[in-house]
Amino acid sequence: MSFPSLRIGDLSIPKAVIQGGMGVGISLSGLAAAVAASGGLGVISAAGIGMYQPDFATNYIEANNRALADEIRKARAVTSGALGVNIMVAMANFAELVKTAIKENVDAIFSGAGLPLDLPSYLTEGSKTKLVPIVSSARAAVILCKKWLSRFGRTPDAFVVEGPMAGGHLGFKAEQIEDPDFLLEKLVGEVVAGVKPYTAPNGAPIPIIAAGGVYTGEDIHRFIKLGAAGVQMGTRFVATDECDADPAFKEAYVDATQQDVVIIKSPVGMPGRAIHNAFLDQAAHGEKTPPRCPYRCIHSCDYQKAPYCITLALANAKKGRLKHGFAFAGKNAWRIDRIMPVAELFRELISQYEAAEAAAMA
Repeated sequence: MSFPSLRIGDLSIPKAVIQGGMGVGISLSGLAAAVAASGGLGVISAAGIGMYQPDFATNYIEANNRALADEIRKARAVTSGALGVNIMVAMANFAELVKTAIKENVDAIFSGAGLPLDLPSYLTEGSKTKLVPIVSSARAAVILCKKWLSRFGRTPDAFVVEGPMAGGHLGFKAEQIEDPDFLLEKLVGEVVAGVKPYTAPNGAPIPIIAAGGVYTGEDIHRFIKLGAAGVQMGTRFVATDECDADPAFKEAYVDATQQDVVIIKSPVGMPGRAIHNAFLDQAAHGEKTPPRCPYRCIHSCDYQKAPYCITLALANAKKGRLKHGFAFAGKNAWRIDRIMPVAELFRELISQYEAAEAAAMA
């Protein structure tokens, strides 16, 4: 059996790998286009995407819309592969970004950090954009199937099931992160079973995509055998030549030890996983205070009490200014020991997958 492909409705993805959307500015057109060109589905993160726009702080919504359209067009100019956008439900400008992505004819919208209950309402006549919620439980997936069928007469085109080994903000309580009941392997099986009574809009079974801690081709093989149609990977793609982050950000992954990858309490009120550094120490000791909040970017952020501005911290990190920010990362980030081209990473994953398949058949 060769490396699997993935179909989401009429969207064909030669390699069943979705590159996770990573804000702020970590996965833009450079990384997404390289992944798409290699046969995966490249994803641009809309979170804080307008950071380089001159009116980012004064005209937040329009600056982000403009930047998102620009990044989609830049990626489209260099690849005909599959491209998606990740847009968090918790973002204050969620609706505007969704409308922009659909107008630019992206192949798929991935949406987590909340339940995207009204996402189908933004589709326009003739739109082929696939709608893929990111969930952390079978209960959330079933709720979305029921709500969307009731309100819009359709189900999601696919689901990404993200487990607690993921990087960035996590959809779990702190005590659930290390609980065996929330292992990704268990979650994938539960979601596959939970959505089995439902079909995708094209009448086929709803594809389930495993995410959070997927690191090797052997991991991909394991989740395919568990019933997943594909996987989503974020951390592995940070340490690539084409990733849109500053080299210093990527080197933080290469240099990290297992003990450096820690759980933090984010200003937005959710646990997150990041690479420990001096900035996080200073924030924990109350030495960081945001002078003001120019963005109001996340609904759940109490900016008047926040120890620092999450958007500013992540934007600084993306630009390599890690003294003034920090890098989000998945639990396996410490395993990364070098930076490589996206195409080479795909070759490595395929080789590992084929070895796992051969071992299983022996």
